[in-house]
Amino acid sequence: MKLFIKHAVMRHNLFRAIKVGLVVGTILGIINHYDIFITGNIESVVIIQIILTYFVPFSVSLHGGAMYGRHIEILSKEKKSN
Repeated sequence: MKLFIKHAVMRHNLFRAIKVGLVVGTILGIINHYDIFITGNIESVVIIQIILTYFVPFSVSLHGGAMYGRHIEILSKEKKSN
């Protein structure tokens, strides 16, 4: 868990996750809520849904980057011990 957190808070992983969240979240937000943007009937429930639409790709990207960094670090430690 410590290795995961170490890689999750790394600057490059966070920036990549933010970029992915913004791009993918915007695309998904337009696809899922285009009718609301056209009519302009935005309610608080919809705002929460839109926020979650950005959070999901952010968290998936951050998780993937942290797991990859963790995996590489574990492999390099195993190679050094052999």
